[in-house]
Amino acid sequence: MASEGYVLRLFLAGQTGRSRAAVENLHRICEQELAGRYRLELIDVLEQPDVAEEYNIVATPTLIKTLPPPLRRIIGDLSDSERVLLGLDLHPRPAGLQ
Repeated sequence: MASEGYVLRLFLAGQTGRSRAAVENLHRICEQELAGRYRLELIDVLEQPDVAEEYNIVATPTLIKTLPPPLRRIIGDLSDSERVLLGLDLHPRPAGLQ
């Protein structure tokens, strides 16, 4: 998968409004900027606390980009698209390009 694109893990705490917003925002950003070049894993820290501990998750929602290196973390509801793109080491695609 590493040669095919981005591997993202979004850590959430249940089905809160903030969690749903983070999922929706991330899906929108990924489809606009990474269409077909990403794998997203949603991890509920309430159901999988061992995975959250492994990644030292102290706040949710937290997005971790594991591939391509370097590993990056973004905390929050991911509503600031520019901040998310910067955190993923991406630049927005110019309008009209796919």
